[in-house]
Amino acid sequence: MPEDTEAASGSATVARLRRELARGTTELAVLSVLDVRRRYGYELLKLLRQAGEGVLEVKEGTLYPLLHRLEDAGHILATWEAEGRARPRKYYVITPDGRTYLAMLRAEWSGLVDAMRQLLDTLGEVQE
Repeated sequence: MPEDTEAASGSATVARLRRELARGTTELAVLSVLDVRRRYGYELLKLLRQAGEGVLEVKEGTLYPLLHRLEDAGHILATWEAEGRARPRKYYVITPDGRTYLAMLRAEWSGLVDAMRQLLDTLGEVQE
């Protein structure tokens, strides 16, 4: 396989892996941010993009449907609020049920990370 093709294939694999990880972690990330304090949609989007440092690429087309699903499930509550003369914004806040769900997601994520770390460490020892 030529080097150019191999490099392109590797880049595509990394990009695909990042997309898959983002899909599985966006809900956890959104609830974690809202666990700190309420946010409006665009503010949440900017914060997730900044904190994700290019690894967690959240797009509007992903975030807003996720917010609606979380709201329908009772994990977050949305309210419209106007500050001063500004246009009203829809603010999202985590609910008690959302905090319980977040704790479960965090435990699952921690378990997955620990298992992967153990697997990778074990493979490193086996290859030595």
